[in-house]
Amino acid sequence: MHGFVSHYTNRLDSKGRVSIPAAFRAVLTRDGFDGLYCFPSLSQSAVDAGGNGLLNEIQSRLDGIQPLSPEHDLVSTALFGISEILKVDGEGRVTLSDTIKAHAGITDQVVFAGLGYKFQIWEPGRFAEHRAEAMRRALGMLSDTPAREGRA
Repeated sequence: MHGFVSHYTNRLDSKGRVSIPAAFRAVLTRDGFDGLYCFPSLSQSAVDAGGNGLLNEIQSRLDGIQPLSPEHDLVSTALFGISEILKVDGEGRVTLSDTIKAHAGITDQVVFAGLGYKFQIWEPGRFAEHRAEAMRRALGMLSDTPAREGRA
């Protein structure tokens, strides 16, 4: 897999910058995206982020919605209209906007959590809660798979 995996916690510096984990920067470099594409998550108090892989996923979803329809405009607004492209400096740092920090509740630390084609940026306490819930729900989903039922 060549996507975003694992999670990392980094601290914002005195100028409000945070270093993108080196493993995530490597994925963005391979992806060919200049900067970091971000938007407030539609389902979490986190920020969705990535590069061309994320943009391609968004576009493929939009391709399934009739252009010029109210639904297309709503999804486009949510995923493109309120997005930001953050500049990555020479040391791999980005400055998170006040909008991004407010949405995610970020103050002095962030967690970068890999999700394959994208990653999310979280306030550490919120991520810990989300991670526990995700583990609980994933275990329930996986224990209800047809393969498990076939063994019974």
